[in-house]
Amino acid sequence: MLQVLQHQSTGEILVEELPLPHCPPGAVLVRVSHSLISAGTERTSVSKAQSSLLERALQQPQEVKKVFDSVRKDGIVPTLRKVQNTLDSYKPLGYSVSGVVIESRCTEFAPGDRVACGGNKYAYHAEVVAVPKNLVVRVPEAVSGEEAAYTTLGAIAMQGVRQANVQLGMRVAVLGLGLLGQITVQLLKAAGCRVAGLDVNESLFQTAQALGADLVLPSNNDARKTLEAFSNGLGVDAVIITASTDSDEPVKLAMDIVRKRGTVVVVGAVGMNIQRSPFYEKEVNFTISCSYGAGRYDPVYEEQGIDYPAAYVRWTENRNMQSFLELIAAGKMDVRTMTTHRFPVEEAAKAYSLITGAVKERYSGIVLEYTRPEASLKTAPILTNRKATTQTKFSETVGVGVIGAGAFAQTSLLPYIQRNKVAKLIAVATSTPVSAKSVAEHFGFAGFGTDASAVAAHEQVDLLVCASRHDSHAAFVLEAIKQKKRIFVEKPLCINSEELTRIDTALEESQVYDSVMVGFNRRFSEPFVKMREFFARRKDPMTMMYRVNAGAIPRDSWIQDRAQGGRIIGECCHFIDCMAFLTGAVPVSVFAQSISTPNFQAAQHDTVSITLTFSDGSLGTVHYFANGDSSLPKEYCEVFCEGATAQMHNFTKLDMMRSGKTKHYSFGGGKGHAEEIAAMLDSVQSGKPFPIDYAVIRAVTRATFAAEESLAMGTLVRI
Repeated sequence: MLQVLQHQSTGEILVEELPLPHCPPGAVLVRVSHSLISAGTERTSVSKAQSSLLERALQQPQEVKKVFDSVRKDGIVPTLRKVQNTLDSYKPLGYSVSGVVIESRCTEFAPGDRVACGGNKYAYHAEVVAVPKNLVVRVPEAVSGEEAAYTTLGAIAMQGVRQANVQLGMRVAVLGLGLLGQITVQLLKAAGCRVAGLDVNESLFQTAQALGADLVLPSNNDARKTLEAFSNGLGVDAVIITASTDSDEPVKLAMDIVRKRGTVVVVGAVGMNIQRSPFYEKEVNFTISCSYGAGRYDPVYEEQGIDYPAAYVRWTENRNMQSFLELIAAGKMDVRTMTTHRFPVEEAAKAYSLITGAVKERYSGIVLEYTRPEASLKTAPILTNRKATTQTKFSETVGVGVIGAGAFAQTSLLPYIQRNKVAKLIAVATSTPVSAKSVAEHFGFAGFGTDASAVAAHEQVDLLVCASRHDSHAAFVLEAIKQKKRIFVEKPLCINSEELTRIDTALEESQVYDSVMVGFNRRFSEPFVKMREFFARRKDPMTMMYRVNAGAIPRDSWIQDRAQGGRIIGECCHFIDCMAFLTGAVPVSVFAQSISTPNFQAAQHDTVSITLTFSDGSLGTVHYFANGDSSLPKEYCEVFCEGATAQMHNFTKLDMMRSGKTKHYSFGGGKGHAEEIAAMLDSVQSGKPFPIDYAVIRAVTRATFAAEESLAMGTLVRI
């Protein structure tokens, strides 16, 4: 399929052939007929990517701060990798489309339904899009596909009008008469208001008047006098700001023209460097409208499809979208008048040259049309990366296929695989077509796609590397066993006992127990290797303490989602494995305790102490804390045995003490990823077992399940 992309480094607008997206549960797959380019929102985004790096830094100081924060937390090398990965990638464009459902994994829609879709993570300028059901609405018969492409923008305007709480007869000013402003004018007229439209561009006045504006005038200092007469000397009842500018002049003007105790609603992206006194003196209600409506930025609503009860939340983003289409069908809303340009999707670059100003031509609504025959949408499961080098590395013998390639994989796994002389990068599959293409080009994979099964079945793939979301790990491990492929899967191995049993059964049937390795990287790090050597001749059990300043993660993060296993299963497995590595034994019992908090935003079981007994009699305690100060280094491990002690300080320093003497070691902070990858690839190339025995992986995994059980039951759990 064709999709419109922008390269993040060059800013170039491209139309590229990409694999079809998958339809996840609770979503629909839509063949797009029309999509709308939002001149305001997309102009800002596209123009920033076409600026120099210095200009971008000056425009986005908050992003620069994130980079420095990342350097302090993760180090300069991982941070530079993140920045480079971002620059060397493609960004999908668009957020408002219409088309026909071709696949449905929900009960609300069926193939053949005409629909409109929204969402800047879903409704892209592409021939096919996958969209969660709460961001999809049916299109009435009386509404054309082109008109329906305006639905998302219409919902944004409608939410702004609702936030203004307008009533019949009110005088309302609309600042900014672009698409959003023109729609807002019509909505206000439909609500029985008298409307004044203001803009710096007087060429927009005629359209605004044709759409119902009672008054149009330039947005300058003279506007106040005119609007005083328009409002019978009171000032306007409400101002809705739909402009798109970095300037804070629209907000200043709004405060100047609104009446005492009136309402100002900000819908567009405008500067907000404003003074308190005008708001205070007039006691103005100042509101920033949340995009399409209630549910926006709520993953439970948007991604999981759980709706708010209409009796309590009348106007969600989905219901706003429905309402806007109903107004078009009833003839209360005219969007055809606003369309000035139509382009086939293949000529999207020409369309964007209008909104960036590269082509000097008046425009308003710009619609992309998708007319290729259905047969052209079908692509191979794995597309060829045209930018892949044909030059091979010396001794390249291990064909690598990757499933899932998010930020962690791109910074901590793929760079080391790419540099390894034995690794041949065959194919990568990710959940979205754009990320698959970006990763393939950046790291040099020969092919890319969205079908993980195709990568697993690829005849040239010897080793699967799985770094997808936690709830998918077990399925991919089972697929690898079925395909008789060796697999390296990021932690955790799986997220519940049932999945572990299925993996055990599959391995027993295959009789190949050394085909699965989990990403327990810390045991490969220099500090832990030296600690194990230090205690290698011990005869007595060890006592170990591993303190983790994990930091708080909001409860609505996917990491906290119980369907993903949570933080104990998802991360504490690392620290339990380190103890298993140091002792050479496996955990046999677990007792866990956590604190509770009345803070609704805080996740439960984020601050926990886990005490483990190992098969050799050793004791270990994992203190996993989410309630500490972020400036404290994340990890600290202390080990005692036979009069000796070792202290590991966040992978940068190691102190080992025996007989009154201390040895000090310094390290670069690496957590063993490079060494882990090297050992894993060496084992595949040589045909040797993986460097971590599956029995240990299994025992560590069971220990995390036991910790969860202990928390729930309040008792010791024997494994």
